[in-house]
Amino acid sequence: MDIYDDEHMQVDMSSSAYNLDKEHFPEPSLCVIINNKNFVYHNERRGTDVDADTLCRCFTVLGFQVEVKCDQTHKQMIDLLRDVSKQDHSKRACFVCILLSHGDNGKINGTDGEIEIQYLSGMFCGMQCPSLSGKPKLFFIQACQGTMFDDGVEVDSILETDSLTQCVIPVEADFLYCHSTVPGYYSWRNMECGSWFVQSLTQVLSSSAINMELIKLLTRVNFKVANFESATRSEGTNKKKQVSCIMSKLTKQFFFKHLKELE
Repeated sequence: MDIYDDEHMQVDMSSSAYNLDKEHFPEPSLCVIINNKNFVYHNERRGTDVDADTLCRCFTVLGFQVEVKCDQTHKQMIDLLRDVSKQDHSKRACFVCILLSHGDNGKINGTDGEIEIQYLSGMFCGMQCPSLSGKPKLFFIQACQGTMFDDGVEVDSILETDSLTQCVIPVEADFLYCHSTVPGYYSWRNMECGSWFVQSLTQVLSSSAINMELIKLLTRVNFKVANFESATRSEGTNKKKQVSCIMSKLTKQFFFKHLKELE
């Protein structure tokens, strides 16, 4: 049930955009990519190395310090992200985590077992990682969220401040999750070109990240993913569709352009 307060009070969160300027945050923000390809209980994820390489190049150009870890067990994933959460991010503007693996609804697979995505991201909440409090924490997940296929539907369409103040913010604020597919559905990956989602994400970021706000960028990613269609030899998997899924708890606008010095 709802719990009502006695008095309603608004807290001024000041600027409408996150402060990501190098003047205030001189160290490159960290982007951790976990790329799981070989598994104990699942098939090999052919094409994922293409995704990892493309993402590494893309986020390096955007000004991030990129670290790629391959074939992590579920315990190694926990230990890795716990270690990252304990680092001092006070001179970094934000944090990005990219998970490339098998998965299910709300879960991601290590090479030997699954784990809740919320458990991993929870390590970066305010109390667990105070040096990232009030800063954007972006999670991009390329993984299935189920076994259903999207048949699609035919429609008519037309294509194409510097002062410091203290305040209390929600523990779960300033997170963004972008999943390659919606809950319950399969996520498509090409063995040679990589996944539909990562292809779309890196293309959009490479072409438009410097002059467009993040939610608009990801809406464009949704559009590009939705325009893919599977081409297989099986009637049950041929001509299937997909759309990526954004869940934002960001409290301000996010512009990549502040993370790197424009030429």
